Amino acid sequence: MDVNLFLFKKDGSQKAFSVASDSTIIGRRHDCDLCIPLNIVSKRHCQLNLNNEAVKIRDLGSRNGTFLNDKRIEEATVKPGDYLRIGPLTFLLQINGEPEKIVPPKPKQAEPKPAAKVPRPKVLAEELSGSFPELESDESDSFLAELDDL
Repeated sequence: MDVNLFLFKKDGSQKAFSVASDSTIIGRRHDCDLCIPLNIVSKRHCQLNLNNEAVKIRDLGSRNGTFLNDKRIEEATVKPGDYLRIGPLTFLLQINGEPEKIVPPKPKQAEPKPAAKVPRPKVLAEELSGSFPELESDESDSFLAELDDL
């Protein structure tokens, strides 16, 4: 099985990484098979496993997660053309030459902003006085008399 990871760079270029081993560890440590020296990437972030039938990706308990097609995964089977995101980096998975055309992922749609809150007019306490005569205190209010006794 021939598996390649294509990294999409900010300038629009791409870099290919061949996955030669049946088990490839991706992480920040220098002894990982694919080293990504960024603090947002865990020391041992995720693992790609190849067998004759499938390619699987497994998160290794990373702090910031492993994402396949923008969904956080613990373990998943990958297909040709899937996008793998580790930290700020996005890779396209090419398996046995598929897909032939290597294209970066489409940018996410910006989520609509919540509607602006309409400010309510402020009402001064003096303006409320008299609005609820049943709540106005008077000298005969026994509750207030009890408070004075305390």
